[in-house]
Amino acid sequence: MQVIFEIMNQNNIIKETYSRHYGPNLILAMPVMLAQAGQMVVVLADNLMVGQLGTVPLAAVSFANTVFVVGMVFGLGMVNGLTPLVGKAYGGGNKQLAASWFKQGLYAFQAAGFVLTLLLWLVGYLMPFMGQPADVVEVALPYYRVLVVSMIPFVLFFTFKQFAEGLGNTRIAMVITVSANLLNIFLNYIWIFGKLGFPAYGVMGAGYATLTARIVMPLLFMWVYFKFDFFRYYRRHIGETKFSWNKSLYLMRLGLPIGGQHFIEVLSFSLGSIMMGWLGAAALAAHQIVLSFASFTFMVAQGISAATTVKVSQFVGQKRFNALRATVFASLHLVMALMGSGAILFIFGRNFIPGLFIDSGEVIAIAAGLMIVAAAFQLFDGLQVTMLGALRGLEDVNLPFGMLIVAYFVLALPVGYFFAFTLNVGPSGIWYGYLLGLFSISMFLLLRFRWLTRNMHLSESFDK
Repeated sequence: MQVIFEIMNQNNIIKETYSRHYGPNLILAMPVMLAQAGQMVVVLADNLMVGQLGTVPLAAVSFANTVFVVGMVFGLGMVNGLTPLVGKAYGGGNKQLAASWFKQGLYAFQAAGFVLTLLLWLVGYLMPFMGQPADVVEVALPYYRVLVVSMIPFVLFFTFKQFAEGLGNTRIAMVITVSANLLNIFLNYIWIFGKLGFPAYGVMGAGYATLTARIVMPLLFMWVYFKFDFFRYYRRHIGETKFSWNKSLYLMRLGLPIGGQHFIEVLSFSLGSIMMGWLGAAALAAHQIVLSFASFTFMVAQGISAATTVKVSQFVGQKRFNALRATVFASLHLVMALMGSGAILFIFGRNFIPGLFIDSGEVIAIAAGLMIVAAAFQLFDGLQVTMLGALRGLEDVNLPFGMLIVAYFVLALPVGYFFAFTLNVGPSGIWYGYLLGLFSISMFLLLRFRWLTRNMHLSESFDK
């Protein structure tokens, strides 16, 4: 790890100054982590409630979500392109430009959201040909279409969310997300099972609950936007800004590669799960257990990544480049410490943790082996997502997107296949491939950041 930090600490320009960024970065990241944790609770509650309806309904919901999530992460990743532009304008004291970027986002992302919704709707016609049982598809398809419709208000909510985060406020989105999640769980209960005088809608009740919660989310954010003094300046001046095709196109050129980054990661892990299924049901079950647990620790890294994007973009606007490097270095310290703690938990809990999910000795034994690989996986996964956040703050998204394709589809998946099936390493071989891919992309992103910032003039106003 010392070598990694030395790559960042070029010419000793950061020295001790990163220590003052620990607290602000963590405070900014915490609401993002809590919002993501709340969303995972909703998924768990959905599975628990729908699971009471039987195997087919649970399989249908799982199938529909598997198809939908690929398009969803692309769309929500796309909206992330708004944050660095707003953050840079806000950091530079140009609030009117920040309001202008928000206005472009409201137009551009809603238009893109409608197109994405149409494409996802058309994908539904392919679901009967995806190799699933006919009874599962029959239940999944109407539920999937309700999820697709929910993309429109969800994209609107995320446009407000990323705008607020660019201004340095992650708490509003967290409060709204957690509130909507609680509403989702409550509506699930009354609409799935027919409580409080409502008919029992079954699986569709879960879909209606999700749609309702996602409609409420942008409505709540709009209420906050028009009521809170925090947004007063932007309310007053957004009408003075004009729609610009050039700005909207630049926003999309920035957002689409970010959406592509999210898409590549989700797709690669989906393909890895398919390969794991070739090794048998026990291997697939173990893989899902370890991957599910790893997703909890990944929320920590995602929160720090989001905070890093905000801080970097604001420091770019302020031209405080020494502070920019320091805040990235502080984020690396935080993510290495937190993900390192997760890695230790993975190692010492490799037999206990899988036993919480299943009582099969075979599955637990496979999962224990995967947990060892996942321990190292944690460190490089946290490193790469944090550096992606830093580069997004610098509006550098195209080359990282290309390198993610190389890391996952040229290295991770082929190497994983080679280890698992050619060398007969088994399930751990697929995770060795992911480990290699994550190591390579994290090292590239570190070097990329160093190259981009090598000629930045130092700001003396902050770090002396």
